Amino acid sequence: MRIELATEPGDPQRPNEDYASVALPASGQGGVLVLLDGVTPPDEDYGCRHTVPWFTARLGGAMLELSVSHRDMTLAEALAEAISRTAAVHRGTCDLSHARTPQATVVAARWSADTVEHLVLSDSVLLLEHADGSVRPVLDPRLDQLPPAVKARRAAVRALPRGSAERAAAGREYVRAVEALRNAEGGFFTAAADPAVAARAVTGTTPRAAVRSLTALSDGAGRWVEVFGAGSWADCAGLVGTEGPQALIDRVRAAEAADPECAAHPRGKARDDAAVVFVMP
Repeated sequence: MRIELATEPGDPQRPNEDYASVALPASGQGGVLVLLDGVTPPDEDYGCRHTVPWFTARLGGAMLELSVSHRDMTLAEALAEAISRTAAVHRGTCDLSHARTPQATVVAARWSADTVEHLVLSDSVLLLEHADGSVRPVLDPRLDQLPPAVKARRAAVRALPRGSAERAAAGREYVRAVEALRNAEGGFFTAAADPAVAARAVTGTTPRAAVRSLTALSDGAGRWVEVFGAGSWADCAGLVGTEGPQALIDRVRAAEAADPECAAHPRGKARDDAAVVFVMP
C-alpha cells in the first residue's frame, strides 16, 4: 500500500482551511481517506465564534473515525453523524442557523478487500484510476449548473474593468446571488450544521479489483485542471502518481504566480489552499 498527502495554505499568513487524512483499521484490512475544503467566511459576522480550521478539524476527525470504525455505516450515514456531532459541540455558543456558519466540501473514500466506496459533496474531486489505467473523476456538478441568470452576472463582472468601483459593486451582487443558492433547492450543498445534507452527496461503489489508485483534491489543487487547463483529470492523476502530491501543488503555485491578477484565468482567489491525498490501496 502506498499513501501520500500534501497540503499548503494559499496565503502563508492565514491558516489553512483544508483538512486531509487517512486511517487504516487495526485489522490491517482496508482503509479510509477524508479530505475537506473549508469555505472561507465573509469578513462580516457569520454567527460563529469558531474558525473554519476549527470546524474542518472537528468535522474531518469525526468523519474519519466513524468511517474507519463503523463499517456498518455508509459514508453518507457517517457524514450525517459527523455533522451532528460537530454541530452539538458549538450549538450552545453559536448561531448554527446562519447561512455562513462554518462549512466545508467533503471527499471520502473507503476501501476493503472487495469494494471501494466513495462520497463527494460540492466542488472537491475524487479521481478513481482503474486497473486498465483509465481515470474517472467523481464530481458534484451542482456548482457548474447554476441558473443562467447567475452565470450571466458572473460574466458581467468579468467584463468590467479590474479595480473599478463598478466591478466591485457587480461582484458583491454576484456573490449575493450565489449565496442565495447555498444549501438551497436548485442550488448547491456543503457540509455545515444540517446532517440532512449528507443525502445530497454523490456516492457510489466500485469493485476493489477495478481500482488501482485514489486521488482526492480540494478545489485549490483541482484548479490545475479546472482553472488553468494544464492537463486532463487523467494527466492530473498521472502526475500525482508519478511525482507525488506536492508536485501538483507546486505546479498550481507556479500557474498562480504567472497570473497574479487573475486576468488570463479568472478565479475567486489568486491563490487558494490546496490539499491532495493519494492512495494505492
